[in-house]
Amino acid sequence: MKAIVCEAFGGPEVLALRDVPDPPPPGPGEIQVSIGARGVQYVDVLMLAGKYQFRPEPPFIPGNEAAGVVTAVGQSVADFHVGDRVMSRHTLGACAELGNAKAALCDKIPDGMSIEQAGVFRGAYATAYHALLQRGRMAAGEWVLVHGAAGGIGIAAIQVAKVFGAQVIATASTEAKRAACLEEGADHAIDYRNGFVDKVKALTGGRGVDIVYDPIGDKVADESLRCLAWGGRLLILGFLGGGPTAIKSNYLLIKGIDAIGVRIGGLNENNPELALANMKTLMVLAAQGKLKPRISHRFRLDQTAEALQAVIDRAVIGKAVVI
Repeated sequence: MKAIVCEAFGGPEVLALRDVPDPPPPGPGEIQVSIGARGVQYVDVLMLAGKYQFRPEPPFIPGNEAAGVVTAVGQSVADFHVGDRVMSRHTLGACAELGNAKAALCDKIPDGMSIEQAGVFRGAYATAYHALLQRGRMAAGEWVLVHGAAGGIGIAAIQVAKVFGAQVIATASTEAKRAACLEEGADHAIDYRNGFVDKVKALTGGRGVDIVYDPIGDKVADESLRCLAWGGRLLILGFLGGGPTAIKSNYLLIKGIDAIGVRIGGLNENNPELALANMKTLMVLAAQGKLKPRISHRFRLDQTAEALQAVIDRAVIGKAVVI
């Protein structure tokens, strides 16, 4: 089969399309999937560089979220059959034509959802749902400020927040990205680059927001604390802005703020039952048409390096998919 192989640590240039052996038949509790779509995430960029918590040694086949059609099932698998359309989660190996996955970590694709949409759904929506509803304790009517709102987990956060009755202020760097945020349901979209505290305060009648959803970090974090109302929650999802920042604890003290870390991999590892229950809920919402990934870029398997470069360059609005 064809597969993309990471042959050394580095940037997208370390990837190569290779002929590799097909995976073995699926073992007990596994299914084999003919992969038709793969989600591209910033996690993949970090993994290629050897900078992620899970650090496989090259050579390896990257990619952990995918969708396709079941081609074989292992023993003791009752919920899936050959020909089923599924979204699958892989430790590694999604950037290949075939892949094995644990059946318990797969879901049937809802009617009305394409293979492409399913291939980019799991990571973004599982993150947004866990962050807002469980870590952030979001309630209907609350104000949510979403940073990086035009990205994959940003668009997902807008949609999840609106489904559960929140009011959303999205931040993004370009007019096109802000327009996309509004199309996806955000109540307001603002440019954050020259300061956003006054804009947020004006939109909320001087009160501030209840939740800040922040995958950016760096210089954004300090202003975010100043945007929060009494009892607000700062959700820390990552550091796309260049790195973590020192949180000013006086803001936490004076305004009763919670600074809360969110890592979906940690949830999967430490509370897999909750992670699976969350996916069941998300599948229902997707089947109802309430959650729908936005895909701005499509690439062939042999263009995986270009897909990752588009993510690095922040050219993607929503998600990029490799098909």
